[in-house]
Amino acid sequence: MRLEPGDAAPPFTLTDDQGRQVSLTDFAGRKLLIYFYPKAFTPGCTTEAIDFSERYPDLSREGYEVIAISPDDPERLARFKQEHGLPFVLLSDPDHVVAEAYGAWGAKKNYGREYQGIIRSTFAVDPNGTIVDAWYNVRAKGHAARVARELDVEPA
Repeated sequence: MRLEPGDAAPPFTLTDDQGRQVSLTDFAGRKLLIYFYPKAFTPGCTTEAIDFSERYPDLSREGYEVIAISPDDPERLARFKQEHGLPFVLLSDPDHVVAEAYGAWGAKKNYGREYQGIIRSTFAVDPNGTIVDAWYNVRAKGHAARVARELDVEPA
C-alpha cells in the first residue's frame, strides 16, 4: 500500500541514534520530511544522507524537520551520524514495521534476484500530520535537491 497526498501519516515510535524513543507525535505542529533508506554506510545511502545534510539549513529555514529511517540498529546509526556530521534525527526500524506502514518496504530486484527490502522513499508531512507528497523508488543522487525544488525550498 502506498501513501498518497491527503492520507494521514502513519504513527510510529522508534529508537533514535542516541537510544531515545521518538514518536511522530513529538513533531506535532511541525512540517516533516521523512525518508527511508536501506543501510547506513552504503554508497547510495551515504550520498543521500550527505545531500539531505547539505540541504538541511534551507529545509530548516522553511520549517522542515528531517527524519531518516532505516533498519540499522541505533549504534550503527550513531556512528553514521557522527562520521558524516548529519544534523537530523536517525531512527531504527529493525523489523521494518514503520517502513511497511509507509509503503516503503516491498519487493525489489537486484541483478535478477528478487527480495524484500526498503524501497527508497521520502514523505513530506504537514503540521497536522497529513501527507503532502510521497516519492517512491527514488534514486539517491540528486533526490534531496528534487525534494527541495518540488517543495519550493530555495537555497540561501
